[in-house]
Amino acid sequence: MAGALRLLAWVMGVACVAIGIEHVLLGNAAIPGGAGADPTMDSFGRFMGAVFAGYGAAWIWAVRQRPVPAWAVRWLAGVFLLGGLGRVLSVAVKGWPDAFQVVLMVIELGLAPVYLWLADADQRAAAATRRS
Repeated sequence: MAGALRLLAWVMGVACVAIGIEHVLLGNAAIPGGAGADPTMDSFGRFMGAVFAGYGAAWIWAVRQRPVPAWAVRWLAGVFLLGGLGRVLSVAVKGWPDAFQVVLMVIELGLAPVYLWLADADQRAAAATRRS
């Protein structure tokens, strides 16, 4: 379980940093169907790309700790879940987005509970090692 948490946290961190940097560099061109957005939306998208890269850096920070702090995983997973719920709200208010965005919503809503379930796995493994 601890290994799964570490692997998933590394993948999450690296992916979010890469996606965030892509959005900073490409702006709305990084969003399916978003290339024609106005300058205000481009500015917002690039800003949010930087925030997303920072979110990924927080995952990388967490996974580099020994043991991985459960509180950090819970907070980061909660933010991820909130993002997925935001997409659900968008569907309710504005309708269905591009299929790729739907896939992202499913990942956010499905993976966040996995992180919450694994949150204390590394701390439990470290405690078990100390006891033996």
